[in-house]
Formats: sequence, structure tokens, C-alpha cells
Amino acid sequence: MLVHAPAKLNLCLYLGERRGDGLHELCSLFEPLALADLIEVSPAGGPGDEVICPGVEGENLAARALAALRRRGWEREPLRVEIEKRVPVAAGLGGGSGDAAAVLRLAAGEVADLQGLAAELGADVPSQLRPGLALVRGAGERVEPLPQPTAHAAVLLPDGGGLRTADVFAEADRLGLGRDGGELEGLAARLRAAAGAGASPLAYPELLVNDLEAPARSLRPAIGDALDELREAGAPVALLSGSGPTAVGLFADLAAASAAAAAIDRDDAIVCAAGSAP
Repeated sequence: MLVHAPAKLNLCLYLGERRGDGLHELCSLFEPLALADLIEVSPAGGPGDEVICPGVEGENLAARALAALRRRGWEREPLRVEIEKRVPVAAGLGGGSGDAAAVLRLAAGEVADLQGLAAELGADVPSQLRPGLALVRGAGERVEPLPQPTAHAAVLLPDGGGLRTADVFAEADRLGLGRDGGELEGLAARLRAAAGAGASPLAYPELLVNDLEAPARSLRPAIGDALDELREAGAPVALLSGSGPTAVGLFADLAAASAAAAAIDRDDAIVCAAGSAP
């Protein structure tokens, strides 16, 4: 069995206050990208599960997801899960979360409360169980599906990845960032109204704001250069995805995105469709 685990793009990310559990309240729009890890699932060669992800050292979220399913009593035969990484690692694109969600989907209808299990694994995992445009609240556990948007495209500049989410949030705390709950509620209502009719995100650029851009740029100044490159290449919207370091330019279609990527002429540029899973 071949399974796709799409990358996710934060079309916006509004940062709230730090909660008692150490996590932050968020208000964000997530959408899937055509860029996706490819996961091959087959019977294991031995008595236990195997999760193989060449190029990624140590245990990953997909292995944790599979172990969590077993603890919940999932009785399918031992599996070999081999992940072909196409989504850059530690790049603010939810690659590991997407892999974990893809593994959880294997047990759909067989294990109760996959949404709760996803939330235990990581903040971005619940939204990836059913990849699609979604308004995401809480620390990522509250997911409200929205209509699929009009087709559009993206140019990604990952800058090698490697920026730790925890470090970016710590820098946000150091900078004193964080909106109050009432402001997040108002922003959620505006996002719901803007995206609720299936409009392209290019129709509401004033809402496409990432509060983590400043702390991420503080840690990785090259993010600012990448955003400038995208704007100079004609991106109507340029923003940071998640906690970075991936800079993203949004375009009306793949032709415009491809032309911009050619003008930027960076080896790490990735052009892909946005708004629907592969």
C-alpha cells in the first residue's frame, strides 16, 4: 500500500498567550500542499513493526504513532512502514506530523478517538488526519474543516530546514509576543468568513500574517532575504510557514509560481500546487 503524507502550509498563524501546560493558544489556517512524503506499507519481515525513514536519524513521529496504535489494541499484522522523505525536515511544513497522521489513518474505523491520539502525538498531527483547508485553534487540537479553496500555487524556499519549533516559541516568549483570547476569537471569525466560501487565500491577503516571523527571523536572519526574493519575483503574498524557516510565496497558478522560481534561481526552490492533498 502506498500512502501520501502531504506537507501543510500555515496560511496565517496568530500567536496567543502561553497556557498552563506550556503550550500556546493559536489561531491558524492550515492547508495541504501537493508536496508529500511517500509512505510504503507492507507486511513486516519479522514479529514486530518496522519504521524506516532513510536520512532521518532516531525515532520519528510515525514510529510513535504506530506504537500508540498498538497500545490502543490495534491488532493488524506487524507492518513495515518505509518513508520516502520529500518534505524538508524541520522546515515548518509539518512533515513529521503528516507522516504520523498517515500512519494513524491506517487504523481508521478500527481504533477509537484517533483525533485524541493525534493530539497526544503533536500539535500539528490532528489537522493532518484529514488533510484539507482548516481553521485550527487551541494548541492545534481544535480543527474546523473549511471548503476547499480555489486552486492556487506556492513557491517554497526551505533554507535547509533545521529550525527547531521549540526555539522559535521560546524566542517569541522572550520578545513578549502573544495576543489575548478575545483578539484570537475575533480573528477566527474573520478567517472563517473570508475562507468559508472557498475563496483563494489571495483574496484575503490582509489576514495572512504569521506572528512567529519576527522570532524566526531573529534566529535565522536569512528568512527575511528569502521573503524579499519572493516579493521581488512577483509573489502577491510572501510569508513564513509555521515556525520556519521555509519562506512561501503564493501565486494564482503553477505557471506563475514556476516563472517566479526560475527568476529567483535557487537550488532549494520547490514549486507545488496548494489547497488540496495529492
